[in-house]
Amino acid sequence: MSFGSRRVETVSDKSLNIESNRLDITPETKIERLLIVRLSAMGDVLHTLPAVHALREAFPHAFIGWLIEERWAELLCAAGSPRRGCRSALRPLVDEVHTVNLKAWRKSPLAIPTLQRMATVWNDVRDAHYDAAVDLQGAMRSAVLARWSGAHVVYGAAEPRESPASLWYTRRVIAHGRHVIEQNISVAQSIIKGRAKLSQAELPGDLPHDPQAELRIGQRLAEHGIGDFAILNPGAGWGAKRWPAGRYGEVAHKLADQGVRSILNYGPGEEELVRVAEAASAGTAQVMNCSITELIALTRRARLFIGGDTGPLHLAGALRVPVVAIYGPTDPARNGPYGTHSIVLRSGESVTTHARRGAADVGMLTIGSEAVVAAANALLGGALRG
Repeated sequence: MSFGSRRVETVSDKSLNIESNRLDITPETKIERLLIVRLSAMGDVLHTLPAVHALREAFPHAFIGWLIEERWAELLCAAGSPRRGCRSALRPLVDEVHTVNLKAWRKSPLAIPTLQRMATVWNDVRDAHYDAAVDLQGAMRSAVLARWSGAHVVYGAAEPRESPASLWYTRRVIAHGRHVIEQNISVAQSIIKGRAKLSQAELPGDLPHDPQAELRIGQRLAEHGIGDFAILNPGAGWGAKRWPAGRYGEVAHKLADQGVRSILNYGPGEEELVRVAEAASAGTAQVMNCSITELIALTRRARLFIGGDTGPLHLAGALRVPVVAIYGPTDPARNGPYGTHSIVLRSGESVTTHARRGAADVGMLTIGSEAVVAAANALLGGALRG
């Protein structure tokens, strides 16, 4: 599919090898207590969920804990709900959520409150007596934490993102697959021991479902008279991944002409971006800031998501909301939307790099709002026909 001179890539109809419910679990692979280590960030945590789902299916009676940065804990456990106990819709995947705040701890590592919090977290982790830990981040800090958990076995990729991390693993796994979700699942397979087909349509969400957050979001939408809507997300982790904010406003204005309102989502530090987008929308877009639990509830209701390579885009993919993805320096084959109907716009001028450059990507600048609206219409039309 192409729009003008731009190259449009689609990510769809994938299949991957993971273990099904019928597993041949040998005695040496039996695990009763398993720790997942994936500390951050939002998109990366979401990319880890299918692998952890596979482990949950393989070991349905196991106690599974997850070590994660406090900022992202709501991806596993709805705000205000217990971090440990019987699983429910509020915490559907893991039995316990252990949280760290490494950024804050590094600022005052010798302060009494920091030391007390570190001791509390680490006592909780070690008191869980995990049989195995799996590091699905591949960084030195995550590998060290996995090893310090006291687990007898520590799994990790043989070629992790930070090479020295592998020194902390007792079992090194050769990861397979192009997309990071597939790579994570291949690490999980080394623990599960078995293969079966799972189609993209069967990918699990495993995200918290909070009735109170659903109610709050419903009320906010009603207050603004919003029915059908698309979420537009101008922000991204660094400048080179951001499509110009004003063009999001142009897209919102054009979608409004077709009866689809736009909600501009933003996170900390992205206030100026959303102000620019709102101004360019000529009053057609509604700015809405949400907690993660509320963003999950909001995204579940959306007809469409439009944005770059950032956490909220991957949230939409996990919830199977159609996605128009605007990519520049990052590779959509590895980090693109997965598990949902999607159209990825990426210029041939964009060069793949994960360098955190602040300057705009030249290739992204060649993608106009018309191309994005055309892609949105293609996905909305397909949804209407379906």
